[in-house]
Amino acid sequence: MANTTFAGAVRSKGGFTSISENSIGAITTLSSISSTGVSSFDANTMAVEAGAGITTGSGTIYRSSVQRVGGIITTRILIDLTGLRSTGGADIIGVNGTALVCHIGQITAAKNGTILTGSMECFEAPAGGDPDINIHSATEGTGVEDGAISGLDETLLVNSGDATLGSKVFFAAVPAADEFLYLTTGAATDADYTAGKLFIELMGYEA
Repeated sequence: MANTTFAGAVRSKGGFTSISENSIGAITTLSSISSTGVSSFDANTMAVEAGAGITTGSGTIYRSSVQRVGGIITTRILIDLTGLRSTGGADIIGVNGTALVCHIGQITAAKNGTILTGSMECFEAPAGGDPDINIHSATEGTGVEDGAISGLDETLLVNSGDATLGSKVFFAAVPAADEFLYLTTGAATDADYTAGKLFIELMGYEA
């Protein structure tokens, strides 16, 4: 169907849905407004979300959101660390023993804009694994659990100290376009996380 321009209001009793269709006909919902007025923007996630070395953790929760309002682009990452593992100091956090990549998403200029600032907030104190959790960016998306972050072309973004309930730290540096984000340990504790909820927020703009 061709594009259609309406002069008056568009009304629908059943709501509105925007979709995409791949080459084999599978339908993906991109956004919708239900018949009760509830909006959902399903496609507003990071262009590349967390690697399988994060998302396959038992009890681990990972979700991302990217939203443009006016000239501000906000990227949010919500993580429950349960099921991930910390090991040595300055090592990458991920599922124990996996060879799967453990980044928590990629920043791209097209999706996330040019990042200006960011923060990490703790909504549940980490338990089990090490509570001193930092954020690095790296040009490579190949880092795995228990790997030294120094083995990548990396930049320390957040040196948080021990995360506690309600603690909030701000980025001292920001990721460049196309870099991947990693959670890393600030100290050595070789154990699985049994608790720990983090909220990461990045603020950017279209340059």
